[in-house]
Amino acid sequence: MSLKYKTLKGLKEIHFKNFVFLLIAGTINAFGVMLFLYPVKLYDSGVSGVSMLMNQITPPECTLSMFLVIFNVPIFLFGLKKQGMAFTFYSIFAVVVYSIVSGILPNFFEIENSGASPFAENDLLLCAIFGGVLSGIGSGMTIRFGGAIDGIDVLSVIFAKGLGLSLGSFVMIFDTILYVICGIIINSWILPLYSILTYYIGSQTVDFVVEGLDRSKCAMIVTTKADEITDAISEHFQSSGTIVNAIGGYSKEEKQIIYFIINHFQINKLKVLVYEIDKNAFISLQDVSDIIKKGSRQ
Repeated sequence: MSLKYKTLKGLKEIHFKNFVFLLIAGTINAFGVMLFLYPVKLYDSGVSGVSMLMNQITPPECTLSMFLVIFNVPIFLFGLKKQGMAFTFYSIFAVVVYSIVSGILPNFFEIENSGASPFAENDLLLCAIFGGVLSGIGSGMTIRFGGAIDGIDVLSVIFAKGLGLSLGSFVMIFDTILYVICGIIINSWILPLYSILTYYIGSQTVDFVVEGLDRSKCAMIVTTKADEITDAISEHFQSSGTIVNAIGGYSKEEKQIIYFIINHFQINKLKVLVYEIDKNAFISLQDVSDIIKKGSRQ
């Protein structure tokens, strides 16, 4: 595949409407960091947290906005081949918006050298909570519309597998090391500990924004009465399952596995339906982040 073809294909995957939402996402992220975390010297996670630390230990001319661009943009460009052109463009755009808005906000709020949040003052708990929520909303929106607002996501994709780690574990280890370094440099553990709270709240908010409140579940039902159960499921949920033939590992009995997608409000009803038909059925439930049908995410 030629470079020209890859470039044209990547450009076709870019949609203007996504930039509108990424503009909003970068702005929200900047509000969370600049109005709640930055004034009281709490640290965001990932490369954003590294940028905040560097801003604290370097001369005043080295602004947070500058470090955000310097650290993030090269990482996204480095991951271009693995992540694709659309993802890279979206991510760089979101980071630039985040950086610009972060540089503008101090002109409207008393942030620089104030030592207090314009809204939560010196309450570290409130700053950690609301800073985490807003930055999580910004990050989640960025992911939902095709990009990432922090280079840690790209680093995890590139290096986690080689280190034998999951993406989440890589980010957690990175942030743990970051907060330990912050504690050593500032000779205090209070702010790094509150920053861990910010990280947790932010990560939970990202999951909520990306996956939504009504997360889907994959139900795998092992039974000998698959036809009756699928008929009952179709009648009550107006949706059918997929039947896969199987053999019991111990009993060697022929069984069927029904693969079915539900939401968590339907779990109890599913159990009742299944066990009314087959008291010996086995039900396994797993979270499902995305359902893609006919080329679109449902």
